Amino acid sequence: MSEVRKRKGGKEREKDADEPVSPVPQSPEKAKAPEKLAPAAELSRKEKPVVKPLEELIADAQEKQEQWSNTWTVGLVFVSLLAFLTRMYRIQDPGKVVFDEVHFGKFASFYLRGEYYFDVHPPLGKLLLAGTAALAGYDGHYLFDEIGDDYVVNKVPFVSMRLFPALCGSLIIPFCYLTLKELGVSYVAALFGAFMLIFDNALIAQSRLILLDSMLLLFGVMSIYTWIKFYKTRMSPFSFQWWFWMSMTGVSLALTLGVKMVGLFTIAVVGIAVLFDLWRLLDIDRGLSMTQFYKHFAARALCLIVLPITLYLSFFYIHFALLPYSGPGDAFMTPKFQATLMGSEMFTKSVAVPYSSIATIKHRDQGILLHSHDAKYPLRYENGHVSSEGQQVTGYEHPDGNNYWEIIPVDAAKYPEAPEFKADAMELKRDVRYLRHNDIVQLLHSVSLSFLLTHDVASPLTNTNMEMTTVPRDKADERYEETLWRVVVQGGKDGDRVRTKSSLVKFVNVKHNVCVHPNKLTLPEWGFNQVEINGEKNLEHKSNWWAFDDIRHTTIVNGTDIFEPPVDASKKPRGHMPFLAKFFELQAKMFEANAGLTSEHPYSSTPGSWPFVVRGISFWENKEGLRQIYLLGNPFIWWFSITAVGVYVGIWTVDRIVLRRQVDLLGFSLRRWFDRSIGFLFLAWLLHWIPFFLMGRMLFLHHYLPSFIFSTMLATALLDFIFRLSNERSPSTLTGGNAALAARVPYFVWMRTSLFGNILYTAVLVGLMGSFLWCFAFFSPISYGYGLPSVEAVRERKWFKSWDLQHA
Repeated sequence: MSEVRKRKGGKEREKDADEPVSPVPQSPEKAKAPEKLAPAAELSRKEKPVVKPLEELIADAQEKQEQWSNTWTVGLVFVSLLAFLTRMYRIQDPGKVVFDEVHFGKFASFYLRGEYYFDVHPPLGKLLLAGTAALAGYDGHYLFDEIGDDYVVNKVPFVSMRLFPALCGSLIIPFCYLTLKELGVSYVAALFGAFMLIFDNALIAQSRLILLDSMLLLFGVMSIYTWIKFYKTRMSPFSFQWWFWMSMTGVSLALTLGVKMVGLFTIAVVGIAVLFDLWRLLDIDRGLSMTQFYKHFAARALCLIVLPITLYLSFFYIHFALLPYSGPGDAFMTPKFQATLMGSEMFTKSVAVPYSSIATIKHRDQGILLHSHDAKYPLRYENGHVSSEGQQVTGYEHPDGNNYWEIIPVDAAKYPEAPEFKADAMELKRDVRYLRHNDIVQLLHSVSLSFLLTHDVASPLTNTNMEMTTVPRDKADERYEETLWRVVVQGGKDGDRVRTKSSLVKFVNVKHNVCVHPNKLTLPEWGFNQVEINGEKNLEHKSNWWAFDDIRHTTIVNGTDIFEPPVDASKKPRGHMPFLAKFFELQAKMFEANAGLTSEHPYSSTPGSWPFVVRGISFWENKEGLRQIYLLGNPFIWWFSITAVGVYVGIWTVDRIVLRRQVDLLGFSLRRWFDRSIGFLFLAWLLHWIPFFLMGRMLFLHHYLPSFIFSTMLATALLDFIFRLSNERSPSTLTGGNAALAARVPYFVWMRTSLFGNILYTAVLVGLMGSFLWCFAFFSPISYGYGLPSVEAVRERKWFKSWDLQHA
C-alpha cells in the first residue's frame, strides 16, 4: 500500500506511530497481492486448520523467545571476549611513554599530588585514570616528562593504568552489538558489525594506551543504546523501565561530556531524537491531554537536562577538591582563582607595588612580558603604511633585562588634572608611597631610559590601533600627556593598592584613551618575531589586562615585603571563590584554550580526509626492530563503511523521488524502519563529523572515531536491509490524486526464514569478514608496535605517501 493511502486516516497514522522500531515481519504469502480469489468449492475441499489451545501457543512463543535470547547471549559473550583479548594483547609493550600518555599520565599524577593543573578537556576521564593508578598503589611521583621515557625505571604501574582504557575499549563492542539488536537487525548481521569493530586497527591502537578516547567512545555508544532502550518503552510511559532507561540516558550523556567536550555532539543526537519524540506526543491524534504532555516534557527535562548537568557539575566539584595546592595550571586562571590555592604566588609572593620600583609587566592570557629594545620600526611597512621610526615596544615571553619598567608618579605641576595624593597612615609610617587604583603614572624603560608612549600613528599589523613606542627622557616633557597612563585595577575601588601577581590592571593612555594591548600576531623579522603591542581603542577588550610580576625595590627582598610577616605556604589561602564562579571561569578558559590550538602539527589532518584513511598518527617508534605504533584504521572496514553511508543516501534519495510518482518500492513499515533505525545511525554519524569542518583548531584522525563507529553500525544495518529482502514482481495498484496508476514494480518482502537469513547473505558476510581479517592482520604490527622483519615489509604497508611510516 502506498504511503499516501496509508496516511489518509488519523487513526491509521496513530497506530503506525506506535509500531516498534524494527519492521514488522511479514511472510511472503501475506505480502503478495493475490491475483484472484479461490472459488468457494475449492475452499471447502481444503482441510480445516488445526487450532492450538491458547496455553500451547503461549508456551511455544516463550520457548522460541528463550531460544533467541540464548543465541544472542552466546553471541554477546563471544564478541566481548574477543574484544577483550584483542585489546589486552601485549598491553605491556612498549614499556615506554607513548604519544599523549605524556599528558594524561601527567594529569593523573597531579591528582595524586594535589597540584592544580589545566587542561582543555573536562576532568572525568583523568579522574578515572587517577583512581586506577591509586588502586595500583601509585603515588604520582613521576610526571611523564618525555615520550619514550622508561616506565620500569621510573617505577610506574603503567600496565594497570592502561588496563582501564583497554577495558573501556573492549566494552564498546558489546554495547554496539546490543544496539544493533535493539534496532532490529538480524543476529548474523549484529555479529558481523561487532567483528568489524573488534578488528579495526585504529580502535585497538587507541584503546591500549593511557588516553581518554576509549572512555569517550564507550560512554557515547552507551548514550545511544540507552536512548533506544528508552524509546522502545514508550508504550509503557512512567513505568519503572521507562524511568530507568531515560535516567540511564541522562547519566550516559553526562559521562560522555565529562570526558571530552565533543560529547556535545552526542547530546545533539539525543536532543534531536527527544524533540521528534515530543513532537509525536504533541499530535492530537495521540489522545494526550496537555497536562499529560507537560508531564512527559517535565520527565524528559528532569532526566535528560537536570540530571546530566548535576552530574557534570559534580565532576568539577571533585576536580577542585582533589587539587588544593598551587601547580602548573595556576597561570591559566585569574588571580582571584589562584588565590584559593595553597602555596600560590597570589598568596605567598603578592606584595603592594611601591612607586619608584622596577617591575616586569606580564599579560594575563598570553604570558608575554611588556618589552622594548633599541631597534626601531621601519619607515614603511609591508602593507604600505608609514611608521614613526620610533623605538619598538613588543611582547616577549622570555626573561630579559629589557622587560623592566620603572613606575614614576605623575607630576601635578605638569598635569594639573591629576588627582591629589594623600598618604595614609601606613605610608607615612613606612615612608613609602604605594600604587593605587586609578593612579596616573609614567612607565620608564629601565635600559633605554625612555618613557612608554602611544600616538596617532597606525600600528604595524593592526592599522585601526595606535602604534606603541617610547620617547627619550630628555624629550618627554614635550609630549608629557602622551606618556601618562591611568592604572585601572579589575574590580578595584578608590584607595585599593595594586599588588604584584594578584591585581589585574590595564593601562589607559590619558590623552588618547587607548589601552596597552597585545596582538596575537607576531612581527616580521625586523621585529624579531616578537608579539606586536598596540593601543586598543576598545577599553573593554578582554585582552587589555596585565599584572605586575617580578618587582625590585629597597623594601622588597626575594618578592617579599620587609614590612610584612612571611607567609606560610602550607596554611589555608586567604582567597575564597564560590564553586560556580570557579566552574564557569574554568569552562571559559577551556573553550578559549581549545579554540586556540591552531598551531600546525606534523600528524594533523583535515576532516574531509578522515573517512578515507588518508593520514594517520605516529604514536611511538623505535629503530631497533623497526617498531612503530601508528594510529591507522583498517582501510577495508573504513572504506566499506563510508561507501555504505553513500549507498544509504542514494537509496533514501531514489525512494523519495519515485514515491513522488506514487511508486512505492518499500512499503510503509519497511520504509519507517529504514528511516528511523538506519536514519538515526546516519544522524549520529553526521553530527559527530560535520562540526569539525567549522573548527579552526588543529585536528587529528582520532577525532573521527565516534563517527566511524556509527558508520560501521549503519553499514551493518544497511547490509541487513539489502540482503534480507526478496524481490518479487507482482502487480500493484497505487492510487493518488484523481488518477489510478497500475504498474508492475518491485515489491520487497522482509525475509525471516531462518536465524542466519539466506545462504547468499551469509556467504557475502563471510567473504567481507575474511578480507577485513586479512587487512587487520596485515597492519597489526604497526597497531601493536611489535615490529616488522625488514624495511621492505614496512614499505609494503605504506599504501599512501601521506602515511607517516618510519623507516619506509
